[in-house]
Amino acid sequence: MDRTELGSTLRIWRERLRPSDVGVPAGLRRRTPGLRREEVAALAGVSVDYLTRLEQGRGPRPSDGVLSALARALRVTDAERDHLFHLAGSAPPLPGRIRSAVRPSVLRLMDRFTDLPALLLDAKSDVLAWNPMAVALLGDLSSIPPTRRNIARQAFTGTHRVEFYAEERERLDRALVSDLRRSAARYPADPGLQRLVSDLRAASADFERLWTLRELDERHGDTKRIRHPELGVLELDCNVLEVRGDDQVLLVYSAAPGTPAAEALSLLRVIGLQDVGHTSTDYARTPIQGQDITQGGR
Repeated sequence: MDRTELGSTLRIWRERLRPSDVGVPAGLRRRTPGLRREEVAALAGVSVDYLTRLEQGRGPRPSDGVLSALARALRVTDAERDHLFHLAGSAPPLPGRIRSAVRPSVLRLMDRFTDLPALLLDAKSDVLAWNPMAVALLGDLSSIPPTRRNIARQAFTGTHRVEFYAEERERLDRALVSDLRRSAARYPADPGLQRLVSDLRAASADFERLWTLRELDERHGDTKRIRHPELGVLELDCNVLEVRGDDQVLLVYSAAPGTPAAEALSLLRVIGLQDVGHTSTDYARTPIQGQDITQGGR
């Protein structure tokens, strides 16, 4: 591990980003170039002290998960991500492994969803990115540790769950397990997916029951009822947009014009973003608190 070069690289890549690149308000008192350390730390889900020590060349060796999170936060290219892994003394993700790097073009697309909640997931259901409306609807995603920022883990063993109607929970659980079984067939050697399935089979009787059924659900969209603490139950359409080549999906929640849910989303854009604005103004920043994205099966 080349701590000095790793630290310098992280600092330079942080300073080359503009606040507008990641949806952070520049403010009137910004005196340093690029993003502040606390902004990158929030985007990556690490502490400011940890990032400071890394940039100063005195931090511990980052895990692969932290390196991937830093690469996403800094909006790096694939070549730069691999370089970051090499500087940390780690092997970059191999072909045949689940891709968790997020294309800048996808993040730019999410920028445009200013009035719709959107979440980006990889093939093992890790939450890679989200927008401010997702935080307003579902809660602060950064409150979930990055290692547990996974909708399957939260659905079957997590604490960030909302009450779903009984008939919906079983249906959505089946869809989520079906997605994981398909991914396991596509990525039989991916260690992260293997560990996820093994952990869930050991920890959740419901997951083990559904996993052994070997069902495959063909649905790629859904209507979900989400109970918001202030706005009540919202019935929203959930559309799934596939990111071809990366095996990632973008979940976008919407409602038909003129419906109570559409009015609630409009209200949420005003009051919800004000509530979360002091903690999160962008994606890839903050995990779910008090609401359930865990039932976002495709």
